[in-house]
Amino acid sequence: MPLVLLLLAALCLPAQEPARFTAKDGWNIYGDLYGKGSRAVLLVHGGRFDKASWTPQAKAIAKEGFQVLAIDLRGKGASKEGPPDRRNDIAMPLDLLAAIRYLQGNGARSISIVGASMGGNLAEEALRLAEPGVIERVVFLAHGAYGPPQLLKGRKLFAVARNDMGPNNVPRLSRIQAQFDAAPEPKELLVLDGDAHAQFLFETDQADRLLRAILRFLTAP
Repeated sequence: MPLVLLLLAALCLPAQEPARFTAKDGWNIYGDLYGKGSRAVLLVHGGRFDKASWTPQAKAIAKEGFQVLAIDLRGKGASKEGPPDRRNDIAMPLDLLAAIRYLQGNGARSISIVGASMGGNLAEEALRLAEPGVIERVVFLAHGAYGPPQLLKGRKLFAVARNDMGPNNVPRLSRIQAQFDAAPEPKELLVLDGDAHAQFLFETDQADRLLRAILRFLTAP
């Protein structure tokens, strides 16, 4: 099915239900759950976004037979409830690990993560903290690539725009390329045209190419 028809069909599907669960430090995390299935995808937004920003992509992924959970990281959107003595509005990998437990309790047997920018950094940390094999695949969308590449387990898709400029006006591609080169197989690198950062790519002419690559990566045997 052409991608435009897939997106139109997916947009007709409402969010299946709201989700709420608690991280190990007592912080309440809220999300939107789409679709059903034993395969699950966790969508983790960047610093300027929230769970609602993933709606078109979540519905397209759910159309492929996944249950999809888009979360508000702590301090963002609806996820602003935490113990008074443990207030910390900085997003943490605990948010992702709690989401993974929620998905497992909802019947997920395999879990993949799509993390954009800050969400990709948290996906790196969650991948290192989770038990081996719990996270099957990760899409790192223009993340910081700060962590040790040798600890990035499982299947990985790195995606970034060629002219996306990071700190000190240095292209993010340079750091991501270095991490990709040193990371263990299996891995893929997708370099997109333009300078849009992370989820902003879905507002450019690279949106179709990026979504197709993500869908192919998630559904590949």
